[in-house]
Amino acid sequence: MKLSTRSRYGTRMLLDMAQHYNQGPVHLGDIAKRQNISLKYLEQIIIPLKKAHYVESQRGPKGGHMLAKPPEQITVGEIVALLEEGTSLVECTEHAERCERSQNCPTRMIWQEAAQAMFDSLKAVTLSDLIERARDCKSQELNEILNQPIIPVFKGKR
Repeated sequence: MKLSTRSRYGTRMLLDMAQHYNQGPVHLGDIAKRQNISLKYLEQIIIPLKKAHYVESQRGPKGGHMLAKPPEQITVGEIVALLEEGTSLVECTEHAERCERSQNCPTRMIWQEAAQAMFDSLKAVTLSDLIERARDCKSQELNEILNQPIIPVFKGKR
């Protein structure tokens, strides 16, 4: 299964807001630049997130968007389920009546189990957890840079 850009970019947008939590509203244009995502696309993605009360908006010169809840109270599973409009991998697991084989289909249950396992995993990760992972990645990157051998650079004639 591939997650749509909607849920991937939506998660990145909320993670960006989480990284700026308690710093006031964040402009979507700033998030778009930092995350290298189209501003127009973020404007579309933010609508369901506002309706579901994950994001609040503030108008005015110091306006922008901010998380409506602390980052430790928002899971990746919630974000993905909202932006993917459900938690099923295939339509028959949510709407059995749409498939004549659903009552006797041996694969239907495996799709349900796979979706449940994936969303259980995503629900176990909060935006705060992602912030920590981002810090760990940056620390690891910095350690790799610091542990590189120093190569002298000579300028001028030798």
